[in-house]
Amino acid sequence: MRPGRLAIGALALLCTASAPAAASEGVPIVPVHPGMIAPFALLLLSIAVVPFINRHFWEKSYPAFAGVLGAVTLVYYLFFIHNAPRVLLTAHEYFSFIVLIGSLFVVAGGIHIRISGTATPGENVLSLLLGAVLSNVLGTTGASMVLIRPYIRANRARIKPYHVIFFIFIVSNIGGALTPIGDPPLFLGYLKGIPFFWIIGRVSHIWLLALLAVIGVFYVIDRLHFRKAPAEVRVRARRSREDFEFTGMHNLIFLSAIIGAVFIQHPLYLREAIMIAASVASYMTTKPSIHHQNEFNFTPIKEVAILFAGIFASMIPALDWLELNGDALGLRTPAHFYWLTGSLSAVLDNAPTYLTFLSAAFGLHNLSVDDPHQMSLFLTQHPHFVLAISIAAVFFGAMTYIGNGPNFMVKSIAEQSRIHCPTFFGYVIKYSVPVLLPIFLAVALIFFRT
Repeated sequence: MRPGRLAIGALALLCTASAPAAASEGVPIVPVHPGMIAPFALLLLSIAVVPFINRHFWEKSYPAFAGVLGAVTLVYYLFFIHNAPRVLLTAHEYFSFIVLIGSLFVVAGGIHIRISGTATPGENVLSLLLGAVLSNVLGTTGASMVLIRPYIRANRARIKPYHVIFFIFIVSNIGGALTPIGDPPLFLGYLKGIPFFWIIGRVSHIWLLALLAVIGVFYVIDRLHFRKAPAEVRVRARRSREDFEFTGMHNLIFLSAIIGAVFIQHPLYLREAIMIAASVASYMTTKPSIHHQNEFNFTPIKEVAILFAGIFASMIPALDWLELNGDALGLRTPAHFYWLTGSLSAVLDNAPTYLTFLSAAFGLHNLSVDDPHQMSLFLTQHPHFVLAISIAAVFFGAMTYIGNGPNFMVKSIAEQSRIHCPTFFGYVIKYSVPVLLPIFLAVALIFFRT
């Protein structure tokens, strides 16, 4: 048996328990003690601090942190407030999440792109722009997994942490703001009745402004570093790119199957079954040499699966408290929803955060997000609320490593390639706050002033 085949089988078995997003209807939200938000806060603090103090200890112990802190919440919901349906819904959401990113990870690992030479700043800009566009077709996870390895190889001679961080900003997050395929929050909106092309027709100018601003900052930084690179590296970077290789092309069929499965809602489990089948078939039919060239293994998806299991479990009280106490937060305008949705999307999973505040926006106008007629009415009369929540959920996922699933996977792949990535706090302090926050503030002032 080839290494990892057992892991795929286990993932497949786990993910067949998933259910469609429609399962959220009718699940009770009951009052929770605010103190139960503490396990979630502790898990986030652990992710941020412990690797900085002792990375080796964290690499061995993160499953225990995620397991124990997640279990505290599960015990509370199952045995103290007796809300098992809420736990089951979260399990469904987690399984759907992990089967999607897991299948994309496996299939992308069977695609190898090789380009000779070393990328110039201009070529890096083109790569990131291509990745941003592909994020809306392959999803941020799919585009990230297909492009991160060739992107690293193209910059190997002068790779720096900022190359990886800006890839996360652009390809793993901001790029996917145009379609429901692009990012999970928008897909949830699509399932609730927002037309497929409604978003792209209204946010393209916002997307383009933010994208060009972030890429502009990247180009300035990359240009400065390129000028400081050794002469032989700069000469090599200017050579032609005639030596191009694309292997594992048959995996594009499996990638298309996964993307197509995203649109399937019924019968139950068919969507996940297709994704699992595609990933297993991809792994079994891909030559070992391609996996070897990609340095492919299951460590990144294992880390994401374990940490996000703890995150999904421990964040239940935080999301429930927000849903029950939204009025107390004083949310009244699109600007309010933009900043709060964004702030929480940076540290909570942005898909349930999006759905929570979309529901709150409907409630503010005495409408139901689950009523198709009222959805149509809301999109006509209050479109800026939906736009603010959608843009914030996608964009602010780039603010931390845990804001969106692909972020951690890209970081893990980069570290396996012996690239030193910043710590949790280093990512926020050195990159996301000085680069992204001013751009997101400009977006708010221009498009969501009130």
